[in-house]
Amino acid sequence: MQTAIITAEAVHKTFRTGKIEVHALRGVSITVDAGEMVAIMGPSGCGKTTLLNCLSGLDDSDAGEITIEGTNLRKMNDKARTLYRAQRMGFIFQTFNLLPVITAVENVELPLLVSGVKPGEARKRALDALDQVGLADRVAHRPMELSGGQRQRVTIARSLVNNPAIVWCDEPTGNLDSKTAMDVLTLMRRLNHERGQTFIIVTHDAAIGNLCNRIVHMQDGVIAI
Repeated sequence: MQTAIITAEAVHKTFRTGKIEVHALRGVSITVDAGEMVAIMGPSGCGKTTLLNCLSGLDDSDAGEITIEGTNLRKMNDKARTLYRAQRMGFIFQTFNLLPVITAVENVELPLLVSGVKPGEARKRALDALDQVGLADRVAHRPMELSGGQRQRVTIARSLVNNPAIVWCDEPTGNLDSKTAMDVLTLMRRLNHERGQTFIIVTHDAAIGNLCNRIVHMQDGVIAI
């Protein structure tokens, strides 16, 4: 029996610039079960990334209710939300967001150190995470010494090092060639199966949708039927 890990009801989000209003989300409701791998797809500007940002608490919604693991995001202050993200969520972005002056293992252990994990334990967990994504022989390399696919693997290791309940991905293969992208997708799917973590993936790539449990199609700020 599946248990909902994410529930959103009638979520609205409007961006205002001067007199211009953009209604990015228009009453979106969605439920995601624990362990699901869900692709959010649709044309540019349809609200995909805005939905991910609101569901994950990176951005506030204007109206509606979002519940993650039984907790209403509106009832959490900024500090509590930031700590919750650090402890229970992982993020994978198109641009990698790795610090260029430190090594792969230092990039991976950074969120643990920020969360208060002792350095020795953080290093051990970071090395284990890099081993899981096939980079045990690249731990001392800086990002510029790695290929695009290897850098994204470091990002995946960093996103998984805190054993998150939910991994949020925004165009995770957007900067990769087709073969490398498929390698990364296969890795994500394997980790999803082995660890039972929930993956929410914003993408234009139909190949990602085909690997997921289901696809949520968006159009003009709503979920298309």
